[in-house]
Parts: sequence; C-alpha cells; structure tokens
Amino acid sequence: MISFVKGILEYMTEEWIIVDVNGIGYKIGIPSSAVSKLPSIGKEVKIFTHLQVKEDEMALYGFLSQDELNMFERLISVSGIGPKGALGILSTLSPADLCMAVITEDIKTLSSAPGIGKKTAQRMILELKDKINTLEAIGMGGEPVLELQQNGTAEEAIVALAALGYSRVEAAKAVNDVFKEDMSVEDIIKAALKKLALF
Repeated sequence: MISFVKGILEYMTEEWIIVDVNGIGYKIGIPSSAVSKLPSIGKEVKIFTHLQVKEDEMALYGFLSQDELNMFERLISVSGIGPKGALGILSTLSPADLCMAVITEDIKTLSSAPGIGKKTAQRMILELKDKINTLEAIGMGGEPVLELQQNGTAEEAIVALAALGYSRVEAAKAVNDVFKEDMSVEDIIKAALKKLALF
C-alpha cells in the first residue's frame, strides 16, 4: 500500500525514525544497521516501506534498499518470525549474507542474529531455500558462489574450513575466490586459508 516514503528526516533512534512528508510525520521501524547510513537530521531521505496491519495497530517498517525490503518480506513469511525478529536479523546480516547463509545452509551464521536459535535457523533454510537463488545473492552484492553441491572437491574444502571454525558463508566465499578446476582439496583449503587470513 505504501511502497516508499520520501521526505525530511526529523528524528532517529536505533530502532525507528520519523520522516516528515509534507507536514505529516511517519514513524518507521528500521534495522539498527541502517542508522549509520542515514543522512543527518534535516536532510531528505527515501525509505522503502512495508505496512503491517493488525486488528489493533498499523506499523511501518523501512529500509534503505529494495533488496532489504524484499528480504524483510520473505523473513516475515517464515512461521515464527515477526517484523521485530526480521528487523533484528537484518540488523545483523546483510541481504546478500542472508541469501548466502540460506543457500549454503549455514545454521551458525543464521543463529548469530538475535533471537534466532538452531530450530528457527533450520526453519528459515527450509522455508526460504526455494525462494532464494545464487544469482539473486550475486545481484545483492554477494560474492558469486559455485554450484557447490555439484562440485565435490569444492564442497569438501568448504566442509573442512567449516570444521576449522569458519562459517559456511565465509568458507564458500573464500573457496569461490580461489577455486580452479584442476585444484586438489588440499590446494583449495591452503589457498582459501590465505584468503581468509587477509580479512
């Protein structure tokens, strides 16, 4: 119903902002990660929004990009995740990292978001995997990822790196950066570890 709000940023906290649109102040819930990217008070801002309507209240949730809004709407479609939970997840993980975590079934990364335990992370993977693809993650600024499940050598290297304590997202990105068809698992792991050491 309200696709975006464009106006003057009047007030902000870690959890919400007020945008003045022609003399009407819209209170909009935001992920805390957006605060540092917002313009200063008194400047114009454009926020992509989702209107949540319940019997007893209406609430606007806003994002600086369409990708974040799209991911928010997918997250609230997962049973057990409401708007505040989805904001918490997007405060911790970017849309690209979230996509990668779902694609690679990285429960550890998903569980790093506040209020997300192992069971909820597993449910997120189950319910979102068919709605997210690798090309979309690339489009969101994520690193391109090999069709890892189809490449046994790459997958073995990722599993080994995960066993060393790296998340599957970190491991998949590093393997993708260094992978060449003729490399052995050991070569991939060594090259990926060098890459990870640079971060």
